[in-house]
Amino acid sequence: MTDDRPHHDLAGPPTAPPLILGPSIGTSLAVWEPQLPALTRAHRVLRWDLPGHGGSPAALLPADGSATIDALAALVLRLADDQGWERFAYAGISIGGAVGLHLAAHHPDRVSRLSVVCSSARFGDPAVWRERAALVRAEGTEAMVASRPGTWFSHRFAQSPVGAALIEDLRATDRAGYAACCDVLAAYDMTADLEKITAPTLVVAGRDDPATPPAHARRIADAVPGASLLEIAGAAHLAGVERPEAVTAALLAHLAHLAHNADAPHDDASRHAVGMAVRRAVLGDAHVARAVARTTPFTARFQDFITRYAWGEIWTGDGLDRRTRSCITLTALIAHGHDAELAMHIRAALTNGLTREEIGEVLLQSAIYCGVPAANSAFATAQRVFDELDADN
Repeated sequence: MTDDRPHHDLAGPPTAPPLILGPSIGTSLAVWEPQLPALTRAHRVLRWDLPGHGGSPAALLPADGSATIDALAALVLRLADDQGWERFAYAGISIGGAVGLHLAAHHPDRVSRLSVVCSSARFGDPAVWRERAALVRAEGTEAMVASRPGTWFSHRFAQSPVGAALIEDLRATDRAGYAACCDVLAAYDMTADLEKITAPTLVVAGRDDPATPPAHARRIADAVPGASLLEIAGAAHLAGVERPEAVTAALLAHLAHLAHNADAPHDDASRHAVGMAVRRAVLGDAHVARAVARTTPFTARFQDFITRYAWGEIWTGDGLDRRTRSCITLTALIAHGHDAELAMHIRAALTNGLTREEIGEVLLQSAIYCGVPAANSAFATAQRVFDELDADN
């Protein structure tokens, strides 16, 4: 890497469809580590550091207050060109998501799919960002540390090893680089350009995000043609860190169709690979590992069938978001009295972003249309799952 390139990391099969991941201000490419194992199963993943963050030099952006989102987007395109990627999928958090929106609107030929996590078309009053830039230039990034718990994630999560590591990333960030990123956000406004975006777009919001509340995500989803929106309960600004399973599942579903494009094999093997990744994201690695371990020559074809068809095609479809699919699945299982499968999919529904209260609403709705006895059994199954989860915690 030369001094005019951001620090970056490559992982995943070299011939897999390319995916670029952009971080949020104050973090490094480590902010994507919860998603990396799942994403690298079927994608060639490039993570990059913002100027002055992680391993990137601060001098990649001007220090005179003139830095723009176009400059950050140009850095990403340079990284893509270095890899020989004419088109790539892109996912970004906060300012990283803003870079993705800019790329998709102004370089539509380069972005195949876009995922925007806890981001915005405009990050509030520019004067606030100018003030933050001045504060950090004067006092360093330590001035931001106290306010990140409660903004990035809950105060409780801030005490976890993952939360503490992210705070240390902030402390290590170069003041000039952080301030220049504040200058970018002060000048950034994509409001009028969202309708230009043609790439299939997923917008993810944390319901408890005070930095970019769900209303910001809704404005993006409403303006980008055909965009889908997922709001994740119990998540603040770094939703992918605090609720990694839900964000990972959403990304896998949105990106899965890359395995069926012209640049990837259009065969049973590719569908099986995508299906296994989605199956693991929704049901959990432990459950899938147990199912695979129990596979016999007699059941092997059935396991292959449900992985390819149920998970590799149906659950990866664009027509419904993952939360909606969970609601439908719960209802169908209740109607047919499949309590063992119901318990598994109640856990999956929590992973897909449903709250316990919302699951209760689905069960109540099922009482009307599937029958009270069926719903009574379903409530008992759900309570047992919740009790087991509480005991594990």
